[in-house]
Amino acid sequence: MVNEAFMGDNAFIGYEYKDVTVKDDMVSVYTDGYTNFGWVLEGTSHPVQKVGAVTLKLKRDRKIRNKAELTRLQRQFDACVNEIIALENSKVIAAATVAYVTGVIGTAFMAGSVFAYLADMLPLMVILAIPGFVGWIIPYLCYVHISKKKAEKVTPLIDGKYDEIYEICEKANGLLSK
Repeated sequence: MVNEAFMGDNAFIGYEYKDVTVKDDMVSVYTDGYTNFGWVLEGTSHPVQKVGAVTLKLKRDRKIRNKAELTRLQRQFDACVNEIIALENSKVIAAATVAYVTGVIGTAFMAGSVFAYLADMLPLMVILAIPGFVGWIIPYLCYVHISKKKAEKVTPLIDGKYDEIYEICEKANGLLSK
């Protein structure tokens, strides 16, 4: 989409536009980063179909210098941000999986306990209820422990990706200044 705007007497600027939908917690990263590629933030909106997301409305001069190199650096920037998002998600995925499976196993034991109670088998009911309750308590502890361990492993990788983003944006900003 191209818009032609007149500024002053004979100053003509043709703009190109871009809409980028990002997660709420990554808005500042994209806003700060895209500025280094020549984009100017025009506004934001919240898409109806995506909860927890923001659409950034950006524009830049079509005849910007070093456009091909800026576009290449912008793709690297986008790839780094996507890797950061994937690493952030990896902190909780394994922990949540273990917690859910443990909770389901605990629920199965509790269901067995209920059936044992209905069959007037009180000793079996008690034997099945104990691991059932444990299976309902342990998931939270497992989740906290596993997510903490994963965060310790992933945090240096995330910091490295932010450093890479910084270098990419520094290069892009240098191209804009030339």
